[in-house]
Amino acid sequence: MADKLLFPTSIIGSMPRPGYVRDLIATVTPDSVDDYQRLMGAAIRSIVALQEAAGLDVVSDGEWWRRSYIGVIAELAHGFELSVNPADGRPWTVVVDRLSPKQPGFIAKEVSFLRQLTDRRIKATLPAPALLGERMWDPIASSTAYPTREEFVRDCVPILRREIELLHKEGVSIIQVDDPHLCLFVDPDVRAGYADPDHAADFAVDMDNQVVADFTDVHLAVHLCRRAGARARGDAQHQGGFEPIMSQLRRLDVGHITMEFTTPGSGEMSVLRELSEEVEIGLGCVSTVPGEVDSVETIVSRVEQALKYVTPERITLNPECGFAPGSAARVDIDEVYTKLKNQVAAARLLRERYG
Repeated sequence: MADKLLFPTSIIGSMPRPGYVRDLIATVTPDSVDDYQRLMGAAIRSIVALQEAAGLDVVSDGEWWRRSYIGVIAELAHGFELSVNPADGRPWTVVVDRLSPKQPGFIAKEVSFLRQLTDRRIKATLPAPALLGERMWDPIASSTAYPTREEFVRDCVPILRREIELLHKEGVSIIQVDDPHLCLFVDPDVRAGYADPDHAADFAVDMDNQVVADFTDVHLAVHLCRRAGARARGDAQHQGGFEPIMSQLRRLDVGHITMEFTTPGSGEMSVLRELSEEVEIGLGCVSTVPGEVDSVETIVSRVEQALKYVTPERITLNPECGFAPGSAARVDIDEVYTKLKNQVAAARLLRERYG
């Protein structure tokens, strides 16, 4: 296994954005870029310090350089337009033209800056191609450039692959593809909306595999979640255990898969037995929902449930999802610090028991 330390701890990627960070992102102009870079750099130093103080083994920059974790694709490629989603009034980045490279290395620059701040292992995250298709393709606004959603998704692959190449050169420890779209196919209601849900889920996996193909000497991960962000935002929640997509998960060409097991309806952890013994499990064992602070004992009990089916060497500890579900989500940062400290304390206890 790539991790020699038992039960290494990390976050999924995003961290809560205090008001001043949201203001920095919302008000930056071409004339204020220098001030923005200086102030955001200082802010990221603080969020890295929080993670180190909590004791995490793997850290990120909180994804604070990005307007949104999905919208980062618009930093990497031309062809997008910032609009407003008519369904809910939220800001919406939609593809309106054929993609072409814009700022290759935008995410790699995040890592380059982060490496100056910490000696911990570093995680970098990218959105999955099918997720981008689900969120950014519109049958009307996008049809001239991409008549079908699948055409757009396929064109996202080389853009994301180029970023992985540059991340690899930066020496990043972990590259994680975020694919909550794939995980939605656990929900019977979601599946009912597709003529062939298994084909759609297979397509999502194929695109993930194309993004990471041939990168053999870097730790590759896929992050799955379906409820955590929705519950934090008050959106519709998705139900169902992992059984309907286990055949797809077994096809992912990565060495690490994060899976969410903190809430009723997540299904049985026995499905973990169906994954290859070579695959690490990023166990989503800490709630990200505001106001829910899991005790050390609760976290340990969740991990020990997983240990009935997989060996300790295969398990890493992480929250169920990112801590900033949506670029404007308001989440108490001190509460998150407490959650991370409890996660780290649980890992220490587990190492004592199973080391």
